[in-house]
Amino acid sequence: MPDHSRFRTGLSAPVTEEITAFDLPVTGRIPPELAGRHLRNGPNPLGADDPGSHWLLGAGMIHGVRLRDGRAEWYRNRWVRSREVATTLGEPWPGGPVHAGKDAAPNTHVLRHAGRILATMEAGPLPYELSEELGTVGPCDFDGTLGGGFAAHTKADPRTGELHAITYFWSRRHVRHVVVDASGKVTRTTEIPLPHRPMMHDFALTERYVVLFDLPMTFSKAAVAAGHRLPYSWDPAQQARVGLLPRDGAPADVRWFEIEPCWLFHALNAYDDSDADSDRVVVDVLRYARSYEITTMDGPGPVTFERWTISLTAGTVARRQLDDRAQEFPRVDERVLTRPHRYGYSAVVGELNRNTLTLDGAFADAAFANTLLKYDFATGTTEAHNLPRTAMAGEAVFVPRAPDVSEDDGYLLAYTHNPERGAADLLILAAQDFAAEPLARIHLPARIPLGFHGNWLPDE
Repeated sequence: MPDHSRFRTGLSAPVTEEITAFDLPVTGRIPPELAGRHLRNGPNPLGADDPGSHWLLGAGMIHGVRLRDGRAEWYRNRWVRSREVATTLGEPWPGGPVHAGKDAAPNTHVLRHAGRILATMEAGPLPYELSEELGTVGPCDFDGTLGGGFAAHTKADPRTGELHAITYFWSRRHVRHVVVDASGKVTRTTEIPLPHRPMMHDFALTERYVVLFDLPMTFSKAAVAAGHRLPYSWDPAQQARVGLLPRDGAPADVRWFEIEPCWLFHALNAYDDSDADSDRVVVDVLRYARSYEITTMDGPGPVTFERWTISLTAGTVARRQLDDRAQEFPRVDERVLTRPHRYGYSAVVGELNRNTLTLDGAFADAAFANTLLKYDFATGTTEAHNLPRTAMAGEAVFVPRAPDVSEDDGYLLAYTHNPERGAADLLILAAQDFAAEPLARIHLPARIPLGFHGNWLPDE
């Protein structure tokens, strides 16, 4: 079994306590229109967890800051109470449905849909519903309408209010496109046969299509035999493809386009780009050029920011490099999902397993750096917001200043590691003055381990 202990040290090391702190100190001024909760999910293994278990499978912990009336009212961090976590903490499990015997404390994303706050994870487990104070309500199958597990990444259509997901599970020879309507019920499930059982961490959505990434990371019996809890490995014999599923189409309607072998974790956004002479779909992705060994988290090769233009007329995928800087966690103004976007935001990363920092400023294993990026695709320009050298910035989430303002008129919120305090800050940046000093630094009472994704949940 591989040793994943490098993800238990330095800034990746789990915290051991749940904290509630009120009236957080702030440097600068919190915009008074920011009323809601900024939540982030990530793995935070409990002491009872197997030290050799995969980083991507550690028990999820939600970190949150509550903003209102220009104040940072509270910070909370809470483990998601799966059955195993509740037992380890000596608490009763909240109970609820479980898919295929696979229960886990979701550690990848946190979002709100149809009034529910949901922590999500891929490859089988159901999402867990949380309270507004980050307590665990229990597993969620959307009132019995979800027939199977769910996904780490979802896409919310801002026009219809639907939530889309691509779900997979190692025992299935297909992936599923699942649509949850605005009331929180699953209204459509489409099974796309894929006998090689690929891992699909993310997908993209346009007004007409679901964009599928069928890449050479597939189910591996050898990985199962070796005891890997995430039984996928790189298969050089498997053709890499991008698929377009019409949003109201059947499995046979998927059109596949072959591409060079690669891996990707995340897409920024996608949109239809059609005129009288052509029929195209544009997808912005972060592409890893070489094979990726998911069981060990080794060998991804360089990552570049690319624009893929899929021509339905020519049957081709044209690639154009947008930036060669290593980066991850791309985000866009959620109001323009499925449609053309002018702006995008991301976090610079070091090459995994090198060029990153521990708590004391020495270099060690991790994957984050001290710079956030903003792209203006109309002008072709990029801005950087640089933190001190030994600081680290996670995913930056865009929040519009008001519901009806133009794209990029708002704020970027990001949790960062403040090396001077050995604890986390929540930064608030003005999106239209991106490189300037933060509008506010909210000083949290504890460190937030390096983790994954989050969202701004405005007051409803």
